[in-house]
Amino acid sequence: MDLNEFVRLVLQEDVGPGDYTTLATVPRSTQGKSVLLVKEKGVLAGMRVAQEIVHMYDPELEFDAMLNDGDTIEKGQKAFYLKGSAASMLTIERTLLNVMQRMSGIATKTRSIVSTIESTQAKLLDTRKTTPLMRFLEKEAVRIGGGYNHRFGLYDMIMIKDNHVDFAGGIKEAIQKTTAYLKKHKLDLKIEIEVRSMDELEQVLEVGGVHRIMLDNFSPERLEKAVIRINRQYETEASGGITEDNVLEYALTGVDFISSGALTHSVKSLDLSLKAL
Repeated sequence: MDLNEFVRLVLQEDVGPGDYTTLATVPRSTQGKSVLLVKEKGVLAGMRVAQEIVHMYDPELEFDAMLNDGDTIEKGQKAFYLKGSAASMLTIERTLLNVMQRMSGIATKTRSIVSTIESTQAKLLDTRKTTPLMRFLEKEAVRIGGGYNHRFGLYDMIMIKDNHVDFAGGIKEAIQKTTAYLKKHKLDLKIEIEVRSMDELEQVLEVGGVHRIMLDNFSPERLEKAVIRINRQYETEASGGITEDNVLEYALTGVDFISSGALTHSVKSLDLSLKAL
């Protein structure tokens, strides 16, 4: 989604026909100043989105940034100041905070895991387990935190999951049908396939024709054996059952990528607050 369109929709969702509380209590002519306060240690994300929200709703509001996306932040720091219409600041407050708290929470979690595995070759990936219509911002927050994006949607990569394999009639059939489809429709897409066991891995290695193999719900010990067996013929990705507590064990197996849906589907928002001065 385009950022401009996203901001238009979220403002429409929250403001509707009017912010009646503000309209009733604060004259439009009232001028003021506010500050975005950091109330929790983490990684800041969403500054460019906040600026877009401000400028779209009220171009006359002054936005003075003190920090940047990706900055490590501590409680008590000030991210930016707003100056201008007090009514405008009150109306956009929740929209600003909703986006920045969510994005900062994702960036903070991502940075923590990336730091844990930085001594290895493994790269941390997000997934499609995202909030509808916020995917582009949640994936941006992952990048801000130092992670990498997996496919954005169903259209930019072939991802043959277990259900695809089962409905297709098996691994060989799924790969062959995919290769034929891409050739027929002249599509240049990378193919990734999920395997659930060493037996399925052997089937993939026998058929070939893929770019990456996802090893799903493998223990670190089994994962290491699988990575050795693949022997860099294809990229490798670990997924399933991986937490911040055990991620280093997985990264030390030599796997190329580790994907985590938890980066976006169950992360805690960072505590930020917009305060009048």
